[in-house]
Amino acid sequence: MVPLALDIVLFGAAFAFMEGFAWFTHKYVMHGFMWVWHRSHHEPRRGAFELNDLFAVVFAAPAIAAIYAGAHGTPLLLPVGVGITAYGVVYFMFHDGLVHRRYRTPLDAKSPFWKRLIQAHRIHHAVSTRAGCVSFGFLAAPPARQLKAELAAMQRAGAPDLNPGP
Repeated sequence: MVPLALDIVLFGAAFAFMEGFAWFTHKYVMHGFMWVWHRSHHEPRRGAFELNDLFAVVFAAPAIAAIYAGAHGTPLLLPVGVGITAYGVVYFMFHDGLVHRRYRTPLDAKSPFWKRLIQAHRIHHAVSTRAGCVSFGFLAAPPARQLKAELAAMQRAGAPDLNPGP
């Protein structure tokens, strides 16, 4: 029974860790030195894919490695890899399905939880440059009122390239 409980804790910890990791990499990597890839996500898409989609491949690598290692001699890494993968699946359904409508998703966009996150992500896209954005998380976000106030404050301070907004 203890191994199953430990697996559940490791799975949950990996899933929760990924939100902080996603926030950090979105703010400091994607809107930083890897803007060259992420820019495509803040511009109108031409075709089925965008350069930003390469991040999914990069972020899948540690999950694949952890699952492989967990299945081949380091069992504690298996629930970690599965937790990272589960976060990726939820992110993919939310971000690409609900927010950007790249495909149909089983998630209910009318629930208060998803509405809040959709609104926060759309406010994030009110800026088309790497600077001046708000809301970098994916499954946790401040209320829209707070994000709009932050965005307005940045606009008053002269933040670059604010779009008319979604």
